[in-house]
Parts: sequence; structure tokens; C-alpha cells
Amino acid sequence: MRELFQQELREVQERLVEIAGFVSVSIDSATRAFNDSDVSLAETVIANDERIDYAARELDELAINILARQAPVARDLRIVVSALRISASLERMGDMAEHIAQLARYRFPDKVVPKPLRHTFAEMGALDVAIAKKLVTLLETEDVEVAEEIRGDDDRIDALHLSVFDKVLSETWKGAAVDTVDATLASRYHERFADHAVSIAKKVQYLATGDWVAASA
Repeated sequence: MRELFQQELREVQERLVEIAGFVSVSIDSATRAFNDSDVSLAETVIANDERIDYAARELDELAINILARQAPVARDLRIVVSALRISASLERMGDMAEHIAQLARYRFPDKVVPKPLRHTFAEMGALDVAIAKKLVTLLETEDVEVAEEIRGDDDRIDALHLSVFDKVLSETWKGAAVDTVDATLASRYHERFADHAVSIAKKVQYLATGDWVAASA
């Protein structure tokens, strides 16, 4: 029974890595669709979000089944409970990628944001893609250094997020109302994507070290 239980725990980890991989592909495609005004790629991201949702639901069912049958304790219990919470964060990250793709689809054939902000969004997108790839590695390895890298990347995205608001609220901003709305929404989606990754990173750090990382750290 113990061997079966450990096998199930490994399956939980493997499924988390798989979902993180789906999310990584989704945010990479979404940012390219957003920056390049690629409606076909945007449609693919939107259609594939159900795959992430389905995989998250399947993982949740597995974790709940383990809790019901195995009654894990100590670290094993923390692993299963953390998996449920990480799964929810990954599902939300998939939603953020989908929202970014939806903006690209709605504004096609135009680009979502005016030229003065395109470099900022290209940088935000590149950071989100990098975070997603690091998250796959983190879930595979529980390497706390990778978790710290994710937190550092999130700080950079937060700074860019604030710069978008500074830009659209400045007297020099010439964008139309729809440009302002789209820019603030897109910036928020990028920022929230990274926030969910940081939430996962903190949970993995806790599992690896036994120490909880404060939200303000």
C-alpha cells in the first residue's frame, strides 16, 4: 500500500508539471498573438484553454481521492493539499493567457495597444513566458533558487505594470478610450499571471524547506 501511495504522489507531481507545460505553451502563444496581432494563434490559445481546465479538474479528482483513501499526514498531506491549491493557480494562469489572446482577437486586425506601449508589453510578455518556463522547472525539481528567480521576475513585471498606468494617466497620453481600457486590462492580465506563479513558488518553497515565505518578501 505504501508503494502505491508513493506512486500516486509522484503522479500528482507529474500532472502538475504537465499542466504547467500547457500553461507555458499558452502564455507563449498568447503573447505572440497579442504583440503580432495574430488572430489564428489567438483562437488556438482560446480553444486550448479547455485542455488546461480539464487537466486541472482531473488532478483535483486524483488529489481528493488520495485524501479520502490514504488519509495522508505530515509532509504527504501538505503535498496533496498544496497540489490542489497549485492546480487552481495554474488554471487561473491559463485563464489569464486566454484573456490576453481574447484581446488580440477582439482588436484584430489592429494591434491591441498603441505604439508607445508596445515595447513595454513585449517586455512584460517575455517575462511572463520566462516565468512559465521556470515554473515547469520548479515543479520538477523544487529548486528554491528557481523560486527566487520567479519572484524577481515578478518584481520587474510589477514595475512595468505601474509604468503602464503612469503612461495612460499622463497628460501626454493620446490614446482613445478603448486604447486606455485595453492597455490597463492587458497589463493587469500580465501582472496577475505572474502573481499566480509567485503564489505557486511560495508553496513549493514551503514544501522544500518547511519555511513559509511572507507575501511581502
